[in-house]
Amino acid sequence: MALPVRSQLKYWGAAAVVFLLLLWWLGNVILPFVLGAGVAYLLDPVADRLERIGLSRGLSVAIIAIVMLLLFVALVLLVIPTLISQAVSLSERLAEIIEGAPGTVASFQEWISTRYPGFVERFPDFADIETTLRNMLTNVTEALRSRAGTLVEGALASFSGFFNVIILFLIVPVVAVYLLIDWDRMIAKIDDLLPREHAPTIRRVASDIDDTLAGFLRGQGLVCLILGVYYAAALAIVGLQFGLIVGAIAGFLTFIPYVGALVGGILAIGLALFQFWGDWVWIIAVWAIFQSGQFVEGNFLTPKLVGDSVGLHPVWLLFALSAFGAVFGFVGLLVAVPLAASLGVIARFLTAQYRDSALYRGTGGDGTDIS
Repeated sequence: MALPVRSQLKYWGAAAVVFLLLLWWLGNVILPFVLGAGVAYLLDPVADRLERIGLSRGLSVAIIAIVMLLLFVALVLLVIPTLISQAVSLSERLAEIIEGAPGTVASFQEWISTRYPGFVERFPDFADIETTLRNMLTNVTEALRSRAGTLVEGALASFSGFFNVIILFLIVPVVAVYLLIDWDRMIAKIDDLLPREHAPTIRRVASDIDDTLAGFLRGQGLVCLILGVYYAAALAIVGLQFGLIVGAIAGFLTFIPYVGALVGGILAIGLALFQFWGDWVWIIAVWAIFQSGQFVEGNFLTPKLVGDSVGLHPVWLLFALSAFGAVFGFVGLLVAVPLAASLGVIARFLTAQYRDSALYRGTGGDGTDIS
């Protein structure tokens, strides 16, 4: 006999609470397994396609593993050293900009005083802006140095941090390969455990969650890749220093709505102001690169690659990332999107059930008014 709805809600609620408690308690421990499961989930369609052309599951997974290994080696040997070099140079350049900011302000004051003689008399606080800026930069620099010193000291003092990174790189591929080999069998076993009376409904909801999550992750991943390459190439063409690292940052952060263009644009325009000061054509060109990128993303890339059917509203996604990241740390950020997609699909399903209920329609089962 089926359990009453109230009892089912109690069991599912208790299961959700246990899951969240385990996520909070075992966050760092389950990180490699969460990453491995995510990799296996993303690569399962590739393995299925290889199986459809006649390859065995084991051979399909072996081919995928070899290709991913080659891509990883190429990334480590070719791309990552360049990104690290530009990141180090960028940090040094930012330090030089901070140290030279008072002199730049003094030159700007002199230019304003020469071009507009009455400006300083009308705004006397402007004459003392150099001292204010110098004090502010000194405080910021000291805070950054103290925080950086603490972080570096902690990183150097803790061998376990480095050990955990090595373990992460070793465990994640192994977990992903084993899960990818047994993925279809695991799904089949889970399906066998579903209550027979509700199995069709659960399958339909799970299929909707899979479509939503897969469409978002794969589509948004392509959007991030395309925009990252575009920003990096375009900034390099206009001659902006550190254009590659700025483009990579902007492309990666595009996964978070509005953040990628905002952070990348501010960083690129700030660098352009110091590099091309006085040559406004190139500064405007850098601004136009990010404006055009946002236009193409909003009107072409996201509608075509992600689509409106995904149903993950940007505000809902931002809330999920913020909430799960704050409570569960880095693991929370990893599971935020899957959980947001799942909750969104479940909310739409429950809304449809409510609209089809007698409570919403105001009629009994025979169509008579129950008011």
